Amino acid sequence: MAIESGDFRTGLTVIVDGDPWVVVDFQHVKPGKGAAILKTKMKNLKTGSTQERNFNASTKFEQANIEKKTAQFSYAADGVYYFMDMETYDTYELSEEHIGFNKYFIVDGMEVSLMFFEGELLSVSVPEKVELTVAETTPGIKGAPTSQTKDAVTDTGLAIRVPQFIEQGEKILVFSSTGEYSGRA
Repeated sequence: MAIESGDFRTGLTVIVDGDPWVVVDFQHVKPGKGAAILKTKMKNLKTGSTQERNFNASTKFEQANIEKKTAQFSYAADGVYYFMDMETYDTYELSEEHIGFNKYFIVDGMEVSLMFFEGELLSVSVPEKVELTVAETTPGIKGAPTSQTKDAVTDTGLAIRVPQFIEQGEKILVFSSTGEYSGRA
C-alpha cells in the first residue's frame, strides 16, 4: 500500500531502500521557493541506526508489514536475550545491541512484543511503564523539598533520578521510552 507524505505519523513503519524504518519524528517544510520537503528522523529496524532524512513531499512510500508476537523473557547470557513464544514454545534470541536501551526494562518473566519483518526478528517492544526495584540509592535528606531528587540504580542497571523519599529495595514505575521515574509501584 502506497503512503504519501501527508499520511506520515510518528510510529509509522515504511520501507526505504529495501529496509524497514520507523518514523520517530517528522515535519513538513514549505520553503519560499520550490517544492515542499518532508524532514524526517527515522530508525532502521534492522540495524537500529537513526538518521535524519529529507524527502520530496510528493515521494510515495511502501508500508512495512511488521508482524508482532507476544513472548515471555526467559533469560540473558553472554549478551544474548532469550524469549519464548507462549503459544508455540518457540525460542527466539536477540543480541544486546538489537535490544538497545530496552535492556534496562526487561525483567524475568515479563511479557514483551517481538517485531518481525519478512520472518526476521528485528527487535523487542516493552510496555510503556515498567516496574523496577531500586538496588542502590543514598538515604533521603530529612526535611528536603519533595521536588528534590537523588541518584538511584535499579536492579537492571538503569541509573535514574528519584524523589528523596524512595528507599533501597522499593519498587518504582519507570517510563520505558525515557527512563524517567513515574511513581511508586
